[in-house]
Amino acid sequence: MLTPTRRRFFEDSLMAAAAVALPKTLLGAETTAVSANEKITAAIIGCGIRGKAHARELARLADCDVAYVCDPDLDRADEVGALLVELKRPMPKKVQDLRKVLEDKAVDVVFIATPNHWHALAAIWAMQAGKDVYVEKPVSQNVEEGRRIVQVARKLGRIAQTGTQNRSRGALAEAVKFMREGKLGEVKLAKSIIYSGRGSIGGPAECVMPPRCDYDLWAGPAPMTKLTRPKFHYDWHWFWDTGNGEIGNNNVHSLDICRWGLGVTGLGRSVLSYGGRLGYTDVAETPNSQVGIFDFGDKTIISETRGLKTAPFHPTIKSMWFFYGSEGIIADTSLFDPKGNLARAFEGKSENHFANFLRAVRSRKHTDLTADIEEGHQSTALCHIANISYRLGAQTSVNNISKALGTLRVHEDVQDTLERTKHYLAEAGVDLDKTQLTLGQHLRVNGDKASFLDNAAANALLTREYRAPFVVPKLSEI
Repeated sequence: MLTPTRRRFFEDSLMAAAAVALPKTLLGAETTAVSANEKITAAIIGCGIRGKAHARELARLADCDVAYVCDPDLDRADEVGALLVELKRPMPKKVQDLRKVLEDKAVDVVFIATPNHWHALAAIWAMQAGKDVYVEKPVSQNVEEGRRIVQVARKLGRIAQTGTQNRSRGALAEAVKFMREGKLGEVKLAKSIIYSGRGSIGGPAECVMPPRCDYDLWAGPAPMTKLTRPKFHYDWHWFWDTGNGEIGNNNVHSLDICRWGLGVTGLGRSVLSYGGRLGYTDVAETPNSQVGIFDFGDKTIISETRGLKTAPFHPTIKSMWFFYGSEGIIADTSLFDPKGNLARAFEGKSENHFANFLRAVRSRKHTDLTADIEEGHQSTALCHIANISYRLGAQTSVNNISKALGTLRVHEDVQDTLERTKHYLAEAGVDLDKTQLTLGQHLRVNGDKASFLDNAAANALLTREYRAPFVVPKLSEI
């Protein structure tokens, strides 16, 4: 097996070689003309950054028409409507309340790009209304409602795709196949690394509501708290009521690939997370630097999220997944031999992720999806349980964190990751002699029951209190 020193050598040296094997952009489906009665009628729910991305993708697909755009902030709905017209597609209807969309039986599919706290309920309501759904990552705000999406999709026979579009990359599928065939040898460690600089969001300050935004509809399942963040849109990511931090925002993509490559399912045996909101003071709640350690028995996944200034792995490759095998390493879609030489750049035919969803809608086979909702839920759930560990933690010294890591029955790389984290924070100006990190609780998973052993506080965070009438239904109520 590769030693920590050998792994560091790989991580320092193979990035330059990986640059020659960067993945090609996923190609859009051909815009072949279809008759009006063959087209799928769609609605986009949520008109922020991802909603606009959905509009651009759907505008390229001739077999789909966007009939509605919906957002509690009508200015945002107007923006996406104008974008569709700019892309030579008809102006859609613009509404604030997604329930108006779901009442229209002409709508076949719903693309959900709302803030995280709305993902699950919007998907469930849409499927109950007879629609198929494409749900952005993370698919839920908590573990229990993520399970409910999967249960509803199966019970009602709906098609539900997760917005983890890397699953539609042909080269990546070939890399996973290579590992599954045992050609990388024993693969006991996968690392998910996201470096995305996030500055302070400021505050406390009065949060000025956008003039055409209905806050009741925007909050939905979440409490209508008095907001103290200066910026209304986007910065909801950094509050537990509405977001899941950077691990849920971006690391979910690479955690999903780590799960896929290792072939692991469920929540594993245990989880532990450490980190903090470091380097500045603001009103946000989620960590800007976080490590998650996921114990799957003989396999370990380590997620590393950095939000402060840090040296990237490579000027081009700023986020990455690594699989460490006894016969070499796979980084992104490149294979390196045990000496660190580039051995192969995987190739394969990719499919537009949105087109893949529409193909499954037509076939009525959820097995045709490259990112079925069950896969999306399981990857999202890893983000949630890491956050639960962190939220139940306490500040302590780095030495105590090292001692805690030494008690885990996981891959030895966890200690090396801590050393790298210490170096990153020192380079970012964080004095760990004066600023302690938060060491999360080590949570043991209760088998396939998606709960924790002997920890009522952790189990309470598997769900949330919902604000009526925006309540995720029980399975018996579906």
